[in-house]
Amino acid sequence: MKELHQAINAHLASEFQASHTYLAMSIWLREKDLAGFSQYMLAKSDEERGHAARMIAYLVDCDAEVELPTIAAPERGWPTLLGLFDQVYVMERGVTASINRLYSLAESQGERSATAMLDWFVAEQLQEEAEARFVLKRLRLAGDNSAALLLLDQQFLEGTALAHVKGSGSITGA
Repeated sequence: MKELHQAINAHLASEFQASHTYLAMSIWLREKDLAGFSQYMLAKSDEERGHAARMIAYLVDCDAEVELPTIAAPERGWPTLLGLFDQVYVMERGVTASINRLYSLAESQGERSATAMLDWFVAEQLQEEAEARFVLKRLRLAGDNSAALLLLDQQFLEGTALAHVKGSGSITGA
């Protein structure tokens, strides 16, 4: 059990680093007058802190020690909007890999309470990666078309950009 708790503590760094990086991205986007993308990344930053809080609550409930990680300062600039979202996708895939390692460790140790807690994270990461892929595809379609980028930014501002991606387990939304 101690090995699992140490691994969860180590994973906290991924969640906090993602939160910190997404906050920096939100600032950069705001500086570029992309308020919708900025708002989205600020919400993602908050989500990542919420993910860390879930794991911290689990550790506290198990009477395990919580070790808050040191977080490196994130980048403060990206060459393009596409480059920024490429990084988002890479980070989400890294978090997914870390969750999968935690799940495998919990299963190997027969820790049902940990696998139950991690079930939520498995589903969440499926959604996170789907969103990141969707945004990347939209940005690739938009290319250098400023009007298309501004339309997508407006959809993020209105909260409609990911309406068919959020909460769906399939292409049909069923």
